[in-house]
Amino acid sequence: MKIEIWSDIVCPWCGLANYRLDEALARFDHRDQVEVVHRSFVMAPDLPERITQRELLRRVGKVGQAAEDYIRPIERLAKRDGLQPYEVMDRDMGNTELIHEFLAFAADHGGNTVAWRRAFRDHFGKGRTLFSVDSVVGFAAELGFDGAEVRRALTERRYRDRVRQDHQAALRLGAGGVPFTVVDDRYGLYGAQEIDTFLRAIKQAWDES
Repeated sequence: MKIEIWSDIVCPWCGLANYRLDEALARFDHRDQVEVVHRSFVMAPDLPERITQRELLRRVGKVGQAAEDYIRPIERLAKRDGLQPYEVMDRDMGNTELIHEFLAFAADHGGNTVAWRRAFRDHFGKGRTLFSVDSVVGFAAELGFDGAEVRRALTERRYRDRVRQDHQAALRLGAGGVPFTVVDDRYGLYGAQEIDTFLRAIKQAWDES
């Protein structure tokens, strides 16, 4: 069985959804027969290389308590589910095209899930920025990839079209944003569903296959 999940690395709901999906699969009796495919969705391709979460919220009119009310519930949900640390408000964000291009590279070299999981953990758990060529190459090298080869792939934009194809595929399936999960080409789940909701969908798709 295949599960596809579309995400953006700086999207806090996406990080939470990926964690919850992992937790659901850990409770599924046939986990070893499930392939998880992570796909890219660049939410804001016009973002600069670096911008704070607070500044981005200001741009859309959310300041002070309005900003707190918008962000803090996500952090509380992550804590409730055991995902810690998970810092959303006090972090630097940026344009995610390059990290997505590396993640596509990683998928071609057997590192799809590992690279995605680590990117979410480092960004939200450590405040790591992964938006420049140098930062992405350093990240890739830590995962055991050839840094020189990753640098060439990024500077030549070898995976730019792959990232865009992922984005367009989600739109064709009716996704207006992310996270968006498709279970066995049967069920589409929008948002960071609860662990039990993911598990029910997985079990139902398995029973119907």
